[in-house]
Amino acid sequence: MIARYTLPEMAHLWSLENKFKTWLNVEIAAAEAMNQLGLVPDADLINIQQKAQFKVSEINEIENKVHHDVIAFLTNVAQYVGPSARYIHLGMTSSDVIDTANSLLMKQAGEIILTSLKECMQVLKESAYKYKDTLCIGRSHGIHAEPITFGLKLALWHDEMHRNLIRWQRAIETISVGQISGAVGNYAHLSMEVETYVCKKLGLKQVNISTQVIQRDRYAEYLSSIAIIGSTLEKIALEIRHLQRTEVHEVEENFSKGQKGSSAMPHKKNPIIAERICGLERILRSNAMTGFENNALWHERDISHSSAERIIIPDSTSLVHYLLVKTTALIENLVVFPEKMMENVDITHGLIYSQSVLLALAKKGISREKAYEIVQKAAMECWQTKENFQDILKRSREFTSLLNENEIDSLFSLEKFTDNVDPIFLRVFDM
Repeated sequence: MIARYTLPEMAHLWSLENKFKTWLNVEIAAAEAMNQLGLVPDADLINIQQKAQFKVSEINEIENKVHHDVIAFLTNVAQYVGPSARYIHLGMTSSDVIDTANSLLMKQAGEIILTSLKECMQVLKESAYKYKDTLCIGRSHGIHAEPITFGLKLALWHDEMHRNLIRWQRAIETISVGQISGAVGNYAHLSMEVETYVCKKLGLKQVNISTQVIQRDRYAEYLSSIAIIGSTLEKIALEIRHLQRTEVHEVEENFSKGQKGSSAMPHKKNPIIAERICGLERILRSNAMTGFENNALWHERDISHSSAERIIIPDSTSLVHYLLVKTTALIENLVVFPEKMMENVDITHGLIYSQSVLLALAKKGISREKAYEIVQKAAMECWQTKENFQDILKRSREFTSLLNENEIDSLFSLEKFTDNVDPIFLRVFDM
């Protein structure tokens, strides 16, 4: 099994302490680059590397006065560095620090999410093979259609998660860029070599071009990829909620010892995790919409995106990680009732074979419209009387004049519905 990241690791990643630490790493890397260009004396660089630090409480206190977080941060760092601090942030603008640090944090958050995504896929694969041959009814419009296997449901979810994996890897690559380009992105007071050094040291690529900010289409792709992952998790959770309904009861969430389902009704075992997943995914979608709106800024930059990003990026990455962990546990501990699945397969008294009968009649030379009429008439009688569909058909002279008894019996077999499960699994998992 793949090692799981814990939820506190993501929380630490987005803490103020780690944010300012990442800012400081960007500033020190920039000072190192400028030292190589002869802009920062060796002694001052050493002083910066050895003394540069901060305290979150002190930054907050300064920010309450200056109302600018980067200035508050730089002021606090300078208090520890001393006169050499004049070589920190040379020619740079706030977004050089914030956006490059954000990229690094989003890349690191992305790697945590990637690990959890792979873990979820592994559990889906194991469960798919476990229930590969477990028959259950397939439904369209919520109505019984034809049998499938429960393993096919799980395999489909795995296949979709594989697409999420590819999208997410691309989103991480898209966001893993940095900039040190100055107030309007033209490097007027900076050498482009500073950006090259900083990005290489931090494991980022250089942007081809920027304004004062890294362009927010990158953020929109990142956030929309998160929302798509969430929509898959919602799809899984919604299906489990449907299948846990009392009338269906083909699966249920694990109900632990001591757990309570209702404050009023002691008998209740509710799908609370699946419901939670469905509810929280709505936040991911709304955050993605904000990401789209943040792409259009005034001229080379305004600040309308900044306040929202302080919420939507930590929240979306933390939330999708949480939902992946919860979905993995939900699938891993899911209680499955194969006997109830078979009971539900039989609940329509054989109507699940209607297409088999239709196709067999059509092969006998009558029109499809006439074959449909014969089968539908018998099916409507079955719905009304609850009598066995095959018995009703055998009383129809139109039907029995075309098919003999052996041909009729062969139509009412479950085997055809599972003949292609193995090749489907090969396509899904042999990648």
